[in-house]
Amino acid sequence: MSLAAPPTTDWPLPAVRPLTVRCVPAFSDNYLWLIHGQAEAASQVVAVDPGDATPLLRVLDEHQLRLAAILVTHHHADHIGGMARLLATPSVLTSPSIPVFGPAKEQIPGRTHAVGAKDRVDLPRLGLHFEVLDVPGHTAGHVAYAGHGALFCGDTLFSGGCGRLFEGTAAQMLHSLDCIAHLPSTTQVYCAHEYTAANLRFAQVVEPHNQALSDYAREVDARRAIGEATIPTTLARELAINPFLRTRDRRIQAIAAAHAGRALIDEVDTFAVIRQWKNEFRG
Repeated sequence: MSLAAPPTTDWPLPAVRPLTVRCVPAFSDNYLWLIHGQAEAASQVVAVDPGDATPLLRVLDEHQLRLAAILVTHHHADHIGGMARLLATPSVLTSPSIPVFGPAKEQIPGRTHAVGAKDRVDLPRLGLHFEVLDVPGHTAGHVAYAGHGALFCGDTLFSGGCGRLFEGTAAQMLHSLDCIAHLPSTTQVYCAHEYTAANLRFAQVVEPHNQALSDYAREVDARRAIGEATIPTTLARELAINPFLRTRDRRIQAIAAAHAGRALIDEVDTFAVIRQWKNEFRG
């Protein structure tokens, strides 16, 4: 059965005030994000998916920043592993008990606020407000945070790709990506890994004649050659080049069917074939 596209967003996104977001590389390819407060609260930050405390503590100390809240998208260790140490370092906190927001459907140690679809994260002292989206697929209870023209989506959407289905189904992930696709096309997408170059090598196999994809691949190769991050990306760009957001395109459906060697049932089947193909791809 075909999966119906989700309705357009029916909750009001906060007024767009551009965010200042600091990228903190961790492990081999993770990006941890620090969101600065607005105006006079600019020295206070919100950490997103603090998987490693060491680089975060270094950045907080070097730039004289204080941690005011934590947003968690899912329970994997590379997203929560540094949280206990951060919370046990009072010198970097704005108060002894900062709020920790995390998915209600997952076990998140240290979480103070369990959140799910259409909940709001309101941090008025920082001038920050985010809406919560349920985006299961990579994990069963994965959430994302949208606001101020930005999306912090953990391991759901990557530039040129999407997360592996460790706990969810293809139908769930496709629906999650559809929910993201209904955000404004200008949305800045902050995902949690630098996977872009590898993702685009696969995407070009799926869509060899996509000129926007070819152009972007050249840009990414040049940026990575000098050590630049490719994140954030924009939703508009991803809608043009990311095969996992384009599974209703007839050309992608045709190449997926050819790869599978059979007729495909619907867009969920198309997505599942492409996701498994990506899992096995060595390019």
